[in-house]
Amino acid sequence: MKDKLLEKLKEAVASVLPVTLIVLALQFITPFPGHMLAAFLVAAVLLIVGMAFFALGAEVAMMPMGERIGAHIIKSKRYLILIPVVFFIGMLITVAEPDLQVLADQLHSINSWTVILTVAAGVGAFLVFAVIRVIKNGDITKILLASYVLVFALAGTLAIDDGSFIPVAFDAGGVTTGPITVPFIMALGIGFASVRGSRAANEDSFGMVALCSIGPVLAMMVLGMTTRAGSVSTGGTEYTAYKTLLSVFGAFARSLPTYMREVLLALVPVVVLFLIFQFVFLKLPVRVLARLGVGVVYTYVGLVLFLTGVHCGFMPAGTFLGASLADTANPWILVPIGMLLGFFVVMAEPAVRVLNKQVEEITVGAISGRAMLFSLSIGVAVSLGISMLRVLTGVSIWYFLIPCYAAAIELSFVAPKIFTVIAFDSGGVASGPMTATFMLPFAIGASAALGGNVSSDAFGLVALVALTPLITIQILGAVYKLKLKRVEAADKENAAPAIMLDDSISIIEFPEEF
Repeated sequence: MKDKLLEKLKEAVASVLPVTLIVLALQFITPFPGHMLAAFLVAAVLLIVGMAFFALGAEVAMMPMGERIGAHIIKSKRYLILIPVVFFIGMLITVAEPDLQVLADQLHSINSWTVILTVAAGVGAFLVFAVIRVIKNGDITKILLASYVLVFALAGTLAIDDGSFIPVAFDAGGVTTGPITVPFIMALGIGFASVRGSRAANEDSFGMVALCSIGPVLAMMVLGMTTRAGSVSTGGTEYTAYKTLLSVFGAFARSLPTYMREVLLALVPVVVLFLIFQFVFLKLPVRVLARLGVGVVYTYVGLVLFLTGVHCGFMPAGTFLGASLADTANPWILVPIGMLLGFFVVMAEPAVRVLNKQVEEITVGAISGRAMLFSLSIGVAVSLGISMLRVLTGVSIWYFLIPCYAAAIELSFVAPKIFTVIAFDSGGVASGPMTATFMLPFAIGASAALGGNVSSDAFGLVALVALTPLITIQILGAVYKLKLKRVEAADKENAAPAIMLDDSISIIEFPEEF
C-alpha cells in the first residue's frame, strides 16, 4: 500500500505543479495582495496530498464497492424493485457530490437544497435509464441523439423567458460528475459488464456517466420554467486577501473541521448503501471488508484535504486573478491565459485519473491514458478560451452549444462506438472540482470586473468544459480508425486487430505509429 501511495503522490505532483507554476508566473503581471500567495502554496500542497489519498481510496474502495453493487443489480430484471433502488442510488451519490454544493451556493436566487435535490432527481432518473439501456442492449448513439434533441427543445422554450438560466442548467450537468459520482457510476457500469459478458459488454461499462450528465440539465431547465427564476445572483466575486501569515493558517484551521463534517456526510450514505448490500446480498469476507474500509478512510482524508485546499487557496486565487487580469490595459490576455490554465487544470481533476485508468484497463491498452489525457487537455483549453471570449464580449452561449453538440453527435456516427461512449463520459469527468472552484471563480471575477452579466457570461464555463472533449476524443477515434485501415491494407498478416469496426472491442493495442 505504501508503494501505491508513493506512486499516487508522484502523479499528483505532476498534475498540480503545472498550474502552480503558471499562477506563480502570473505574479509578475498581477501579484497577489497580502499573503494570498502563501495561502495558494499551502493549498497546492494540500491538493497534492489530497489527490494522492483520494486516488488510492478510489482504487481500493470506491471502485470495488460500485462494481459489486452493479454486478448484483444487473442480475435482477424485476423492474418494480430495480427502478426505485437504482433511482435511490443515483440520488444518494449525487447529494454526496461536493461540486454540486459549490454550484448551489453560488445561485442566490434559489434555495441551495432545492437545486441539490432537483439535480439529484435528474441523475437518479437517468441512472435508471442507463441501467435499462444496458439490460435492453440499447444503442447509446441513438439514445444520446434523442436526449440532446429533448434538451435543446426545452432550452429553446426556456430561452423565450430571458434565457440566462440556460448556462446554469448546462453547468449543473457538469458539476454532478465529480470525485464521488464518477468512480461509483463507472464502477456500476463495470459491474454490469462483468455479469453480461457479451461482446459489447465493455461498451456498457462506459456511457453511464454521459447519460447521468443529461438528467441534471433537463431537471434544472424544468426548475427554471416552473420557478421563473430567470437570471441568478452570485456572491462569488469577493475573495480573502489574508493580511498576515497567521490569518492564512487560521483560515485553513477553521475550514478543516467544516470539510471534515461535509465529506463525512457525503460518504456515510454511500458506505451505508454498500453495507446494506453486503449484509443482504454480497456476504463478502471480513478480510475484503477491512481492505474496503481502509480505502474509504483514504478517500475521506483525500477529499477533506483537497476541498480545504481549493476553497481556502485556489478559489480566492482564481477570483482575484480573473478580476485583476480583466482590469489590465489589455483584458484580452484572459483568452490565452485561460486556455493555458485549462490545458493543465484538467490534469489536476481527481476523477480524470480514475477515468483514464479505467479506459486503459477496459480497452487493454488500446486507448492509452496518455492519449486520453492529451485529448482532454486540448478540449478543455479550447473550452476555456471560448469561455473567456464570452466573458469579454457577452456573446450568447447558444452560438457554441448548438454547433458543438451537432458536431459531437455527427462524429458519433463516424468514430468507433467505444470512442463515442468514452468521449461523452469524458465530458462530464473533465468538469470536476478544479473547474468549479478555480476556473469558474476566475470567470466570475473577470466578468464582475468588466461589468458584465455574471449569470449569462461567466456561468456556462463548466458546460463548455464538458462539451469540447466530446469532439476531441471522437476525432481521436476517427483518426485511429483511418490509421488502422492503412495498417491493415499495408500488411494484413502482421497487422494487429484493434477496435473492431462493428460495435465491440477486442484485446488490442495501437499501432506503434499512432
